[in-house]
Amino acid sequence: MTVRQVEFDDSQLGNWGEDERFEVTQERITEYAKATNDPIPAHLAGEVAPPVFAIVPVFESLMVPAVEVFPVAAIPRIVHGEQDFHFHRPIRPGDRLVSRARMTGYESLEKGTRAAIVLECRTEDGELVNEQYVTTFVRGMSPGRTVGELAPEHKFDESLRAAGPVATVAQHIDADQTFRYAPASGDPMPIHLDDEVARSTGLPGIIAHGLCTMAFTSWAVLTEVAGSDVSRLRRFAVRFADLVLPGDDLETRIYRRSAADGYTTYQFETVRGDDPVITDGLAVIRD
Repeated sequence: MTVRQVEFDDSQLGNWGEDERFEVTQERITEYAKATNDPIPAHLAGEVAPPVFAIVPVFESLMVPAVEVFPVAAIPRIVHGEQDFHFHRPIRPGDRLVSRARMTGYESLEKGTRAAIVLECRTEDGELVNEQYVTTFVRGMSPGRTVGELAPEHKFDESLRAAGPVATVAQHIDADQTFRYAPASGDPMPIHLDDEVARSTGLPGIIAHGLCTMAFTSWAVLTEVAGSDVSRLRRFAVRFADLVLPGDDLETRIYRRSAADGYTTYQFETVRGDDPVITDGLAVIRD
């Protein structure tokens, strides 16, 4: 791939964007749980939000730092590379949330540029609900330098394979999954909804939202090693490794990594046959 040399606006690094507000309803939580095939009763009843629902209140804030730092021509080339949630408490119906975002740094690589965006979500009273680290990748464009700080690491420990997974969960992406997930999440990008548009961008057709696949992995982890209790989840991170298509059969494999100070750390991956679609999965759970 030929990498085009472009200029980034470093003066915008570290600057918080404007506050975005979001009111959480029981109905919206239920809609999200159903759209991700979540089997956990408290999520389906809208009593407490699934972990990846945390992207919904901050979605409007997410791209603001990229628009400010990247040149306009780079925006269509941005893909979501990694997502890392740090939870302080679950989201519940009635929460009035305020979010903001900033880009903290970027790294020039052989095929483009990796950049880190930090999102912060609080209540209107200032209580910190969660922090999120989003790693984006700009395909085929680079300023030729590395600046600032990237997101925290969560790389899979390959030595865990010797002991094998403590749990495996079979999952299926429904034919209408993207059409349910788009309104529930507030992400209407046409590559998830319009087969012709998706093919015009070089994709094989409609693809599943990466965060929808991440939501699948979250309920797999919660049901198998956290007693289906989202309040025990402190960190949840993934790397998006490959496209997921409607109709795909997946398997999430969960490995126990370590335990200390009242928390157990698990790592996980999700595969389609022999092909990984989610890698470097990490979950920290209160015992």
